[in-house]
Amino acid sequence: MTHDTTDDTTPDTTRTAKPAASAAAPPTDPRGGLFKAVELTGLTLAALRPEQYDTVTPCPDYTVRDMANHVVSVLRRVAVLGAGGSFMSVPHFAEDVADGDWAKAWAEATREFDAVWRDPAVLGRQIGLPWGPVPGAVASVIYTNEFVLHAWDLAKASGQSPEWDPEMLAAPLASMHRAVPAEPRGGQVPFGPVVEVHENAPDIDRLVGWYGRRP
Repeated sequence: MTHDTTDDTTPDTTRTAKPAASAAAPPTDPRGGLFKAVELTGLTLAALRPEQYDTVTPCPDYTVRDMANHVVSVLRRVAVLGAGGSFMSVPHFAEDVADGDWAKAWAEATREFDAVWRDPAVLGRQIGLPWGPVPGAVASVIYTNEFVLHAWDLAKASGQSPEWDPEMLAAPLASMHRAVPAEPRGGQVPFGPVVEVHENAPDIDRLVGWYGRRP
């Protein structure tokens, strides 16, 4: 499976896919799902054990250590973006965070994130993503999806079984077909082929399967 993340920028910056969901803002305030995704990711980081740090996640280029460093960086970046800062001002990995300190770094980044994203004004603010600006309401859904997928990656690699709140999954599920169509995949669309799941599969399985992960 291709390594994939909506926030990803590799050194050549060619692997970030433009979500079609940026075409229109969600009809309601989607931040509830974002806040829950941030909380769940923090809980998942806190449960990681040292013997798991070198385990490869469902994103094969990323170990648990790599993914933990990445999601901390993503949360920092979302706080910066919401305040009008530059996407590229935050590195792809939080290399300043020592092994096992991810939950502490997450809590610190969450305070910065909350200071920006708890303000409803952020919903109408233009958020500068690599493919162009999107309203805060759209960015909220994009990053809810980001945190859910990577919380799942970390949970899968570390044997955790989180509870996936329906509110957290609702907006990503509603937008996934527009955000990343089934074809094409690979190259500049950094997602593996859709993994088919049973029609009665849990919502989290439907979501991760769409993004090329095998539940």
